[in-house]
Amino acid sequence: MSGTPIGNHLRRLRFDHGEMSQEALARSLGITRQTVIAIEGGRYAPSLELAMRIARQFGLGVDDVFFWREPQKTGRS
Repeated sequence: MSGTPIGNHLRRLRFDHGEMSQEALARSLGITRQTVIAIEGGRYAPSLELAMRIARQFGLGVDDVFFWREPQKTGRS
């Protein structure tokens, strides 16, 4: 599996909040758009502080935004 086992609902949340752009979310959090893209795409797990700031941005708890994905099995032993 590539990326991180931390999944998220960022894309849906951005859409649900007035189709917020990645750039607008990044600006509101004080991070780069590239960081938002990497988190949203599951290639980067945010720090606890950033995860809490993201959740607060949407008025949610961290576990409403982020979730644990079980690693996919490759079939090799």
